[in-house]
Amino acid sequence: LRSQPRGNELYKAKKFDEALAAYDEAIALDPRNMTFIANKASVFLSSGRFAECKTACDEANAVGKENRATFEERAKVLARAAKALEKTNDYGEAIVYYKNAQLEHFDKAVQRRLKNLELEKRKMDALNYQDEDKAEEAKQKGNDAFRGKDWPTAIKNYEDAVKRSPKNAAIRNNLSAALCKIMDFNGAKREVDKAIELDPKYTKAFARRGEIEMLMKENHKALESFKTGLGIDPSNAACKEGLRKCNASIMEASQNMTEEERKERAAHGMADPEIQAILSDPVIRQTLQDFNDNPREAQQALSDPAIAAKINKLIAAGVVQTG
Repeated sequence: LRSQPRGNELYKAKKFDEALAAYDEAIALDPRNMTFIANKASVFLSSGRFAECKTACDEANAVGKENRATFEERAKVLARAAKALEKTNDYGEAIVYYKNAQLEHFDKAVQRRLKNLELEKRKMDALNYQDEDKAEEAKQKGNDAFRGKDWPTAIKNYEDAVKRSPKNAAIRNNLSAALCKIMDFNGAKREVDKAIELDPKYTKAFARRGEIEMLMKENHKALESFKTGLGIDPSNAACKEGLRKCNASIMEASQNMTEEERKERAAHGMADPEIQAILSDPVIRQTLQDFNDNPREAQQALSDPAIAAKINKLIAAGVVQTG
């Protein structure tokens, strides 16, 4: 048909209205051929007429089905409709069309676009869900449930509040406290770490992190958290009390543990990459050796604050035993 090649040339020249007229002529001559309708859809897409593009794609697909067009041809018009829907930010419907296109004929490029669009939709949905007022409402519901010791409900509301206001450090700190109550210490640590990332001066979060680290039997980390909090606010009661309890716990552990418990605690400490790094330091290894062979040299080494801090961390972790 001469009308289609002429339409193609006009399309390449961006003479869109004339191209549409040429394709209409081709359709009138062969209305059972979906290709000409698909050509019109391409013109609509290129000229920014996205609703008309989708309508043309739907029509082309219907004609293709009725007249046994190839699966690949039908997949192409469905993917083209999806592109038009993307342009109007109708991501949900675009995803449906991309998936339908893949059912007709699988295409790697379309699959990549589908996965990227699904990710974009999740981001857009999360952004649209944000609302500071509703976040505060969910937080208060979480607080009420927490006071009533209804931990699952508290967690549910705090998680919703986080989605509503993902950069609110206080809400994440509250969620961390609730997760502790159901002994999800890893989840609690994750949330309090995020709170500190959002607000590095948030003393309450350092106190919370120290408490969690003690529950996880990581006293060496807890000491650092409490001390960091006190460095921000020297009068913070929670960090003061946490530091006192942590030091008492370290002292008690060194005096009252059985040999088996000591070994278990040391193994737990050795699993920490930070402890492993300290033990790989030649200066620290020599200092530890000097405690046995040359105590005077060891004491002199401890006059260096950096070495003393590392040795104390090994003691707190249970890797180095005292008493």
